[in-house]
Amino acid sequence: MKKYLFLLFAGFTFSAAQSQEITDALRYAQNNLNGTARFQAMSGAFGALGGDLSSLNINPAGSAVFSNNQATFTISSLNTKNNSNYFGTKTSEKDSSFDLNQAGGVFVFKNHNPNSNWKKFSIALNYENTNNFNNSFFSAGTNPNNSIDNYFLSYANGIPFGDFENTSYGRLDFAAQQAYLGYQAFIINPVSPTDGNTLYNSNVPAGGNYFQENTISSQGYNGKLSFNAATSYKDKLYIGLNLNSHFTDFRQFSSFYEDNNAPLTNEYTVSTLRFDNELYTYGTGFSFQLGAIAKVTNELRLGLAYESSTWYNLNDEFSQRLVAVSSKTGDADTKDVVDPKITNVYAPYKLQTPSKLTGSLAYVFGKSGLISVDYAIKDYSNTQFKPKNEFNGTNAYMSNVLDNTGELRIGAEYKIEKLSLRAGYRYEQSPYKNTTTMGDLNGYSGGLGYNFGSTKLDLSYAYAKRDSQQAFFSQGLTDSARINSINNNIALTLLFEL
Repeated sequence: MKKYLFLLFAGFTFSAAQSQEITDALRYAQNNLNGTARFQAMSGAFGALGGDLSSLNINPAGSAVFSNNQATFTISSLNTKNNSNYFGTKTSEKDSSFDLNQAGGVFVFKNHNPNSNWKKFSIALNYENTNNFNNSFFSAGTNPNNSIDNYFLSYANGIPFGDFENTSYGRLDFAAQQAYLGYQAFIINPVSPTDGNTLYNSNVPAGGNYFQENTISSQGYNGKLSFNAATSYKDKLYIGLNLNSHFTDFRQFSSFYEDNNAPLTNEYTVSTLRFDNELYTYGTGFSFQLGAIAKVTNELRLGLAYESSTWYNLNDEFSQRLVAVSSKTGDADTKDVVDPKITNVYAPYKLQTPSKLTGSLAYVFGKSGLISVDYAIKDYSNTQFKPKNEFNGTNAYMSNVLDNTGELRIGAEYKIEKLSLRAGYRYEQSPYKNTTTMGDLNGYSGGLGYNFGSTKLDLSYAYAKRDSQQAFFSQGLTDSARINSINNNIALTLLFEL
């Protein structure tokens, strides 16, 4: 087969569509346990309590519980460990990050009119890093059945050979670009070298064991800035509203490596390859929250809160590079490098995450302590990409495989004079109907705080564990590594009463 050399210049290109996946949607539909150290120490069970700036993310009525103006700043250290098992080979990868996790303030305006039942009005501004994307995965093992060639074949079959053989990478849509890469690196061939051919075969030898490595490294954040207003009626009923501005910045680099031990034939065959992909997603979003807290007695409190969908406007930039090492009888080993040096800048698209309903109960033991329980319902099957007509297949798939979930949070606090001891537990159901794809999350937390008067210092530790299956690619080579993820988060909050 005649080999063509394409010289591609660095630059940008616009493509009609990129293949959005379910993992892209869940990245923004799920949140970590973040916020003030007190909030994290009690596993976020604050829906009926309020009185903490991070509690506004659960129930916006919580700002009217404050007695005085306050400002808080939280720094945190997140350490993640991902243990992988791929065809019996176990590997491990760690990642850590340190950042300003929360900052905000609340201003309380008391009504001094004794004839009014509306006792207080509060406004608050709070920023939180709702999701930390800094993470690393490494999986390796010997696959006895499937090669990466199936990925390129799955995209190429059905595409006329002339659509990409005589066209540059930058002028193709996503599917044709994958076929182009596989063809230019001699991983796949057309069955018939004619423009109308739509069937392809592989140059990767069959029948061998395929050693594969997959490295994924990501960084970035999902931030939320909340504008809050709340009021108190007879100091028995608290009502609040949040208007939330979201902004996200996510980068992910993946590198897949494969070699095989099958004997080379007289035909042009592939023995080793590396496939690199880099994704950059950025954008903004909006959501709102409504909530109420009722003080049934001096000890018993009930809370109810609604969080709307988050409507994101997102942008993707994507680049790829493929290197294959091939052999042919009588020739020295050669490298076929397909590096378009092009960044695909895709048309903006929208993502609507599911709404959330939270019911809460808390019991306060005077000034000595409290116990609090939150239960939230969230239907992930309502997640949608838009415009709908461009994502019908993906949206239908998410509706079928994602589920309506429950989340339980329990927190407790005990005070010994100026010292506060705290603990919590949280359980979050898998967003998938098939919990093998992603398991349930279990987390534990604890912490302490000390009251210096107008200044308070809080420290917390939170642990969370979840198992999942991580497929290297969405089609073709869909074999998965079993991932056991463990998160350890330490947070320190400094609080000032103003």
